Amino acid sequence: QVQLVESGGGLVQPGGSLRLSCAASGSIFSINSMGWYRRTPGKQRELVATITSGGTTDYTDSVKGRFTIFRDNAKNTVYLQMNSLKPEDTAVYYCKTRLKAAHVLYEWDYWGQGTQVTVSS
Repeated sequence: QVQLVESGGGLVQPGGSLRLSCAASGSIFSINSMGWYRRTPGKQRELVATITSGGTTDYTDSVKGRFTIFRDNAKNTVYLQMNSLKPEDTAVYYCKTRLKAAHVLYEWDYWGQGTQVTVSS
């Protein structure tokens, strides 16, 4: 079994910072891409940032220059450093990891449980 556990959400004032983390555990053979998504009420889930196994990153335009995604392969963990936060960043943030579990033939997408980020004064 594979599990993704997120942490780091919370309440922060506009202009503040938060760091999210997502750790994958269980019977993992290899990890491919990792990423962060977010969802606000009434909107579809939005891709925020991704990072490949080789370290190539991509961001949605609204967070470029403010958010940084990085990963620690030794810990099977992906992070999202969020700076200069704005009220419109308020959402539930989910991590997604594409990995190959042990004794499974194909890669599969696994999702975290979500963590609430609220940006408000």
